[in-house]
This record gives sequence, C-alpha cells and structure tokens, in this order.
Amino acid sequence: MAVENQFSAVAKVLCAQALIAVVFAIGFGSWSGMELAKSSLLGGAVAWLPNLYFGCRIYLARQRNAQGILGAFYSGETIKLILTAALFVMVLQIPDVNFLVLLVTYIAVLSVFWFALLLWRN
Repeated sequence: MAVENQFSAVAKVLCAQALIAVVFAIGFGSWSGMELAKSSLLGGAVAWLPNLYFGCRIYLARQRNAQGILGAFYSGETIKLILTAALFVMVLQIPDVNFLVLLVTYIAVLSVFWFALLLWRN
C-alpha cells in the first residue's frame, strides 16, 4: 500500500516537472520566439526523461527484496546520470540551441524536487 502512495508522489513530481518545462517554453516562446521555446523544451526534456526512466525503474523493482530494490536504485541512478550526459551531448549538437535558456529550464525542472519536498510532505 505504501509503495502505491510513493509512486503517486513520483507521478506528481513527473507531472509537475513536465508542467514547468511547458510553462517555461511558453514563457520563453512568447518573450522571444520559437527558437528559445525549442531550447527551453529541450532543456526540460534533458531533465525530465532521465527522471522518468528512474521512476519507472524503481516502480518496477517494488516487489523485490531490499537488496534487489537497492540494486535497482543504484543501477537506475547510474543509468540516469549517463542518460543525462548523453542527452546534453545530443541536444548541444542541434544548431541554434540557446544554451542559457536550455540550462535555465533544466535547473527549473530539477528544482521541482526541492519544492515537492516542501509542498507534499505529510
């Protein structure tokens, strides 16, 4: 029962992260056009996709014993970091990407974790 509540917290964080990425993309897009909106969405995706992978990885390991869950956590976190680095490398190959906008949105999406701790604690 507690596992389902924790997954719903993960789902809330992932939804909030996606919402922040879209809000920032709309804001940058309305401020300076589609080029910045694209950079903002890419920054949000670089933050969101590895977190989605990690959340799914941990959710699928919920029925394992403690050692299995810990192993899934460590391997999931390692793959998440590698995936984040690979996404940054791929995104920075795209022409006309504004790195500052990408980085601002990336940080904003990651900051959802900190605000979630403050807002959704029991």
